[in-house]
Amino acid sequence: MSIPDYQACMLPLLRYSADGNEHQLKDAALELAREFALTPEEVNEFLPSGQQPVFINRIGWARTYLKKAGLLSSPRRGYFQITSRGRTALEEKPREINVKYLERFPEFLEFRAARRTDEGSAPGVPSVNTFR
Repeated sequence: MSIPDYQACMLPLLRYSADGNEHQLKDAALELAREFALTPEEVNEFLPSGQQPVFINRIGWARTYLKKAGLLSSPRRGYFQITSRGRTALEEKPREINVKYLERFPEFLEFRAARRTDEGSAPGVPSVNTFR
């Protein structure tokens, strides 16, 4: 299997957080790597910059987008937790959660609109054009 994109990580990450506890990204990455049946080589593959593993980066972006939509929160630095909106989303039993799904939330639309007005994007940040 290849490393899943960040949108494919959204629903598994939200499910992982369904217990209501505070979680760190590194712990979620271990569980999701097992769920996606990634090899050690895939888990340890780095971005071209050499600064971060690809899989951690993609889970990080999934977490960011879920937070921007109000499905996850950051109760304290370095941790995330499911919100009541996130629980409601899981109760709907979606087949997938992706950018199109997140567009139902006004906070996410505001986030995307703000990103479109930014001139430059940091290296490794998915372009808004990627989501169309």
